[in-house]
Amino acid sequence: MMTRRLLLTTIAALATSVMVAPARSQQWPARPVRIIVPFPAGGLTDGIARLVSARLGESLGQPFVAENIGGAGGVIAARTVMRATADGYTLFLASLPQMGILPALEDVSYDPVKDFAPISNIASAPFVLMVNARVPAKTLREFVDYVRARPGQTAYASAGVGTITHLSMALFLKRAGLDMIHVPYKGGPPAVTDLLAGHVAAYFGTRTDAVQQSQTGMIRALAVSDDRRSAQFPDAPTIAESGYPGFRTITWNGLVAPAGTPEAIVDKLAGEVQRAIKNEAFIRMLTSLGVDPIGDSPREFAATIAMGVPVWSEAVRIAGMKPH
Repeated sequence: MMTRRLLLTTIAALATSVMVAPARSQQWPARPVRIIVPFPAGGLTDGIARLVSARLGESLGQPFVAENIGGAGGVIAARTVMRATADGYTLFLASLPQMGILPALEDVSYDPVKDFAPISNIASAPFVLMVNARVPAKTLREFVDYVRARPGQTAYASAGVGTITHLSMALFLKRAGLDMIHVPYKGGPPAVTDLLAGHVAAYFGTRTDAVQQSQTGMIRALAVSDDRRSAQFPDAPTIAESGYPGFRTITWNGLVAPAGTPEAIVDKLAGEVQRAIKNEAFIRMLTSLGVDPIGDSPREFAATIAMGVPVWSEAVRIAGMKPH
């Protein structure tokens, strides 16, 4: 039988435990925060991570340190964050491959929807369907006609098997009913080099690649993969408006935390990201990297991640790749 003293002690302990969790959230951050980056230093994702780290450190009064953990396309970094304590001191600057493509290709040992707490999608970037200037196609329709007249004879480049550049093209070829030869490269730069040389006819590359190379006159931008036109290519229509409604493939970078991270911390971080996205200087720094600022809510970002899973699973299937 519980004595009055024991009862009072139990009630006091319960009251203390209820009060501690909110207090911890309110005190956060009380020490440096790690932002795990899934790629080596120097790339786009790393650049975004360092911009965000500096901004959050300034606004929240504690250092936010970008830590690069490469390997397995970012899977190692994702696992590191998934297994971290859900206290807001380990975050992940996730990109689409870890959250959409790689889980469709292999057993990554994490669930992109269940094992992470979305905070905010920071920025996105579309892809541009580029052709070598010697290809006699000035529009997407003309390109489709050109390839259709040469089934299995026209080659396209990608940054590698299973990359977004590969799967985006596979999705488009399926929609357009086209047969092309896939030539994978070890990254975007060699793919662009062979596009410029005319060894391949087309490449579904990043907007940054397209901007840099369109100025040479050696490539032509036919269409963009977003649902709106790009300011850098105002004359290039979207693929959706060119006869393929609903077609949209973009890459993105967003901030997530381990599942179970206190909602107060998630909301606090999301609010700081959203405030940053309204800052003109911060916007200029992001756009200089070739991305479009987003800064959405945790719920909106969660929807983006969830919707992407079936899209990229379909793309893997269409590309003829077998999960392993």
